[in-house]
Amino acid sequence: MNLKDKKYNKFALVREMMETPGIIRSFDPKVSGRFIKSFKSGRGLFLTGEGSSRLFPAKRTIFANLKKDFLLPVITEGCTQSLEYNLKDFVVFVASNSGQTKEVIRLASSLKKKKHNAVFGLTANHNTRLEEFTQGTHVLKCGKEDAVAATKSVIEQGLFYDSLLRNLGKEKMIGLTKAAAQAEEVLTAKIDRKIINLISKADMIYFVGRDNGVAAELALKTNEITRKKSAFYEGTFALHGIEEVMNKNEVLIWVEPFDYDQDKFMECIVKGAGVNVIAISKKKTIFPTIVIPDGGQYAEYLQLLAGWNVLVETGISLKIDLDHPKRARKVGNEYVPE
Repeated sequence: MNLKDKKYNKFALVREMMETPGIIRSFDPKVSGRFIKSFKSGRGLFLTGEGSSRLFPAKRTIFANLKKDFLLPVITEGCTQSLEYNLKDFVVFVASNSGQTKEVIRLASSLKKKKHNAVFGLTANHNTRLEEFTQGTHVLKCGKEDAVAATKSVIEQGLFYDSLLRNLGKEKMIGLTKAAAQAEEVLTAKIDRKIINLISKADMIYFVGRDNGVAAELALKTNEITRKKSAFYEGTFALHGIEEVMNKNEVLIWVEPFDYDQDKFMECIVKGAGVNVIAISKKKTIFPTIVIPDGGQYAEYLQLLAGWNVLVETGISLKIDLDHPKRARKVGNEYVPE
């Protein structure tokens, strides 16, 4: 992506994506500090929201938490299913960029009626209905998004939860300046036209990777940005039956492939099903690879941004209006007061 080129800068989606390095650079890890007092002994952290407000921010937080010494349980679920759960022993964060997502407000309202004393909101807008049902709400600094597809807000939500865990564990959040520079490098990197052509011609795009929110979020963004069908398969699930219905006019994008089983993907997916496999990774693989910097503790953010770059290039090659899908809405299911 290149903001000096009209074919990119005419889209709000691209402009908002390109704001992300600045958001990372200026992020203040102290912003989550005021919520720490709500975590009493034995309490877990429950993160919910719908679509992009949950996929990457919540799952990336769980992934990071499980890689550290045990601090507290962190789990996620969609808002409507969460209505069936007993959440009294959890600090609950409900995320909605608009602050008016129906499922989010319904859950927050239900918890308020149960007198739950630790329900907090995460939104990109001031003075929303969400604030009425929570004990406190953090408003993101990234500002309003004009494009339908959420991008910069997703990154800041992830950073907020990241800082929350670190503040709980009395761990400093360092390296943001370097991460911001790497983010800009990833977003502006040129993608091999052969890769973009393969994706542009594909009838279906599969995303494979760890269940850390990256591949799942990219599968959603594929629908919004390229208007193509997509699916997410965690781990090595793609080797356990789905290859039966894969075919040669499809593409599989593997985010940071495991060192294990690449040969099996080559055998079953590439040679067996005729599917083109493309990797996004910090090192070359046996597949055509989009190589990105090693982001260390911020690796998942860079992986997501690399996927954005690929999807934008694909959308532009298909002459798609990136800002205006025909059916998708900025607020998927908007709350309307009775």
